[in-house]
Amino acid sequence: MATKVTTGVLPADEAYASKMPTRLSWGAIFAGVVIAVAVQLVLGILGAGIGLTMVDPVQGTTPGAAGFGIGAGIFWLITTVLALGAGGYAAARVAGVYERFDALVHGLVVWGVTLILTLYLLTSAVGGIIGGAFRTVGSVAGAAGSTVGAAAPAAASVAGIDPSDVRSEAAAYLSDAPSDPAQMTSEQAQKEIAKELPTLARGGVEGEQAESRIVDIVAAQRKISRAEAQAQVTRAKRQFVRTKDQAVATAKSATDKAAGAAAGTSFVLVLALLVGAGAAGFGATAATRRKLR
Repeated sequence: MATKVTTGVLPADEAYASKMPTRLSWGAIFAGVVIAVAVQLVLGILGAGIGLTMVDPVQGTTPGAAGFGIGAGIFWLITTVLALGAGGYAAARVAGVYERFDALVHGLVVWGVTLILTLYLLTSAVGGIIGGAFRTVGSVAGAAGSTVGAAAPAAASVAGIDPSDVRSEAAAYLSDAPSDPAQMTSEQAQKEIAKELPTLARGGVEGEQAESRIVDIVAAQRKISRAEAQAQVTRAKRQFVRTKDQAVATAKSATDKAAGAAAGTSFVLVLALLVGAGAAGFGATAATRRKLR
């Protein structure tokens, strides 16, 4: 009678059969990401074409900014759902998963990789292009400034003007106005008042001195008494303060509206991202149900 000896080691075929398959296929995920990005790109170009066909400045039928923005947002949401749904479906189908949870994970990973890739492209490629453009403009401006600085003496020499005379004339333009308001020209008086206005707005002792200086200039230029000039400056000061308060109120209101709009946009964006994740997961689980059939 033959005796069967068990060595405790499974045969090669049985060992491979009992081995658990890999539950996450990065190749399938990469394929799903490529499909999602491609579908999103194609549909985005299609949406841009549709939007451009609606612009008709000649007939005056161009949609408003609000309606156009809402339509673009809805179209972007629809394209995101379609693209991520297709990507999740493809990833789960190619991976050949048998568990719905595994398919859901594949779909969510496709969504996450697509989101990270999109953010990377927006922050690196576009940012690099914009940064390079600004650096180019800065280099051109610097070169232009150097060229003008080098060419100025030569141009003055060709015109028969002594460079020292040019510097003297420039110094005259930058010199302070006469201390006596009666000796100032109209242009000098305006520049002097403009120079004193920031100090006047700050208030305090320096503000009172600036106001007194402005009153002297107004009285001398208009040839009126100092009391009349003081009354005019006081009225102008009240109007200036009123205008400044209105500007501050307008800025606060605009800031509040901008903050509200930014908050609303953030909530909508989060909702759109969650919808995209749901679309990717649904597409992946749909592929699994079809696989089980």
